[in-house]
Amino acid sequence: MMDPIVATASGQVRGATRNSIYVFKGIPYGASTAGRRRFLPPQKPEPWSGVRDALRYGASSPQPEGGLGVMLSLSGGAEPEPLSEDCLYLNVWTPALNDGGKRPVMFWCHGGGFTMGSGSAGFYEGTNLARRGDAVIVTVNHRLGPLGYCYLGELAGEEYAASGNVGMLDLVAALEWVRDNIAAFGGDPSNVTIFGESGGGAKVSILMAMPAAQGLFHRAIIQSGPALRVSPRAKATHRAEKLLRELEIAPGEIERLRDIPVGRLLEANARINPNALAGWGPVMDGVVIPQQPFDPVAPAISANVPLLIGTNKDEITLFTLADTGLATLDEASLRARVSQFAGDKTDELIAAYRDAQPQGSPADIYTAIGSDRMMRINSITLAEHKYAQGTAPVYMYLFTWETPILNGRLKSTHALEIPFVFDNLANAVGFTGGGGPELQGIADAMSSAWLAFARTGVPGPNWPAYTLKSARPWSSTARVTSSTTPPGPSARPGATC
Repeated sequence: MMDPIVATASGQVRGATRNSIYVFKGIPYGASTAGRRRFLPPQKPEPWSGVRDALRYGASSPQPEGGLGVMLSLSGGAEPEPLSEDCLYLNVWTPALNDGGKRPVMFWCHGGGFTMGSGSAGFYEGTNLARRGDAVIVTVNHRLGPLGYCYLGELAGEEYAASGNVGMLDLVAALEWVRDNIAAFGGDPSNVTIFGESGGGAKVSILMAMPAAQGLFHRAIIQSGPALRVSPRAKATHRAEKLLRELEIAPGEIERLRDIPVGRLLEANARINPNALAGWGPVMDGVVIPQQPFDPVAPAISANVPLLIGTNKDEITLFTLADTGLATLDEASLRARVSQFAGDKTDELIAAYRDAQPQGSPADIYTAIGSDRMMRINSITLAEHKYAQGTAPVYMYLFTWETPILNGRLKSTHALEIPFVFDNLANAVGFTGGGGPELQGIADAMSSAWLAFARTGVPGPNWPAYTLKSARPWSSTARVTSSTTPPGPSARPGATC
């Protein structure tokens, strides 16, 4: 079989075929963001003549040392691709080319907060999902950390008004590429679903509130990443000032910030932000993001976009592995921990969770409270605000399958659902502990539900839409069992995802 070649707006690209799916890696959707283009909105890629190979993933955005390698290793990826400011690349998996197939397009925003990650992680490999759903899968790289979210608008003038959100504008540019080119890859530009997990879910939340993204997508899925708010200008300006001080650059010398080698920029960032996942993110700048995404209300510009949103039961366990006191937590220590954020509501809060888990240990109760506080409550709040618009339906899920690795300490942890969504269990043995009929059944059900939502806006015939009346407790939350048709919310918890 000859290598597939497709014409894009910038030139022809040559892909490969894998298990009857056409794969194109490293297609540029924007020009390099280095030098004079640092901190500025993305530009179109330079056109090329002849046929450009699209056989390898493109470079990932510069990011904290080791972070990408850890993420790719966890998700069954290969060696990390190079890190470069020339990082505006996307990847496409499709069952057919130039056939007018009008397939649903699923556009994945990777996790890693706003500072780490890549669209080339093994969890995100799109072959199985494209084949199962006769769909087109797109993953994307974009600017991260200070390169994507350093707000200089109040320090350097109008030219930098959008600098605090250029990483999000990269995603808009990638969606514009999809609009202009995806038909040649067998996809339907009028049926695009944006979906993402963790930081990727937050990116989906924010895209729903960005005027520049309006009309570029038609459905949205937020997995463990509700973003109700972004940083206000004052906080973002303070963040940029800290970086400038660390680099010994005066506010009037912003040009020097564009010329500093990226390695030195990241070293300075590591000194002021020792937590690699923290420190940077989008800004309510009044230009790119005119209002808080989902607080106090859902954005009107995406009111007609159906939403699927959910979390995992034990989100926090991935982040408490180094918590040496958790395994031996007693009632007094549990109360002391919870009182730090619950105050005089501590006893009431613990009692409510104890009522839901009468056999739960103090560690179990703390994990449940922490997981809800971390992801679940804001996901419910986001769903409520979306539901209040009364325009497009909202669906919720709760992933409860527990991985046996690390002697079961992770339970149903953060990011565990991703290989089930993508039907990539072979790439996730180190995370899931293996495979087998039960796990494949959950993957069958979950990937089919996501594909059904992408195609029709409804994840399954027996999956009820979210309503406030049925919202609390978990009765509004559909759970997917090991079957091809997602059941209603009364499904048996032990086999749910």
